[in-house]
Amino acid sequence: METLDALAQTFDHATLVIGGVRPDQMSEATPCSEWDVRALLTHTVGVVTNIGNGVRGDQMVDPNAIALEDDVEAQFRTAAAATLAAWHSAGIDGETNIGAGPMPASMAAGINLVDTTTHAWDLARATGQPEELPADLATTVLAVAQTFLNDDIRNFAGIGAAIEPDVNATPTEKLVAYLGRRS
Repeated sequence: METLDALAQTFDHATLVIGGVRPDQMSEATPCSEWDVRALLTHTVGVVTNIGNGVRGDQMVDPNAIALEDDVEAQFRTAAAATLAAWHSAGIDGETNIGAGPMPASMAAGINLVDTTTHAWDLARATGQPEELPADLATTVLAVAQTFLNDDIRNFAGIGAAIEPDVNATPTEKLVAYLGRRS
């Protein structure tokens, strides 16, 4: 599966998960120990917004300081559509800056894919929603993560060490284990 196709599917999946978050769950803990559901939603919407800004060459924002709107699902859907449009316009060849300095656009798109998928899983886990991704999507995201997620990036991004998945693990379980999360 191509990266931008996977990103579109991930955005659709994340939109469903975000739409399933109830207002009474905003203070619930998440697998990201530093963030409750509200903070993780803010981060997720903010990162997708910021990456779109970076790809378009627009002003970057602090992804953890955006204001959540009353309809977070619609807010995320709008940000995701704008970001996906920016990727389709710019393509994933060449370089772009999504906030960490210039890097290959293909790597930046991979970061967008892995970050969104990871936090959609975190939100699903925190709010009692189904955690499984479509198998082909989880397999693609894992393959992309394996191209750039080394120990230096894990330490910088606060991602734990990979965990050995069970021998019968689903593609989603293999992905989250690689991202240092227990399913």
